[in-house]
Amino acid sequence: MTEETITIHRLGPEDAALFEAVAEGVFDNAVDAVQATRFLDDGCHEMVVAVSGGRVVAMASGVVLLHPDKRPQFFIHEVGTGDDWLRRGIAAKLMDALLGIAAERGCEYVWLGTEAGNSNARALYRRMGGRETTGIVMFEWGEAPF
Repeated sequence: MTEETITIHRLGPEDAALFEAVAEGVFDNAVDAVQATRFLDDGCHEMVVAVSGGRVVAMASGVVLLHPDKRPQFFIHEVGTGDDWLRRGIAAKLMDALLGIAAERGCEYVWLGTEAGNSNARALYRRMGGRETTGIVMFEWGEAPF
């Protein structure tokens, strides 16, 4: 079996058509064209994708968080790899790209959250130099109205 070429792309507003061909498992749900356009048009949101054979096989997304009394921070929202593309180092390449974007955008701090039982994600983030924190309590709200 020959290794397929994988290229990494930082998306911008002109790249919405890439969402028309996405491997199974990259996103949690089907891509909504309206939401994709809104995301790509928002200057604080960032997404990098891995493409092979004209198809998105992995993605990582994040957002620059701004506040009046702090320097920008970067929240990594999600990392997803297609079911047939796991364990090839693609997620690490996408994480490297996002960390570079955060630095380029002047962010002094990068953070993310993952489930305690997601051992694969936790191992990836540790390998990439992330420090696992303890003592954090998360609250969430469901569907609107809140």
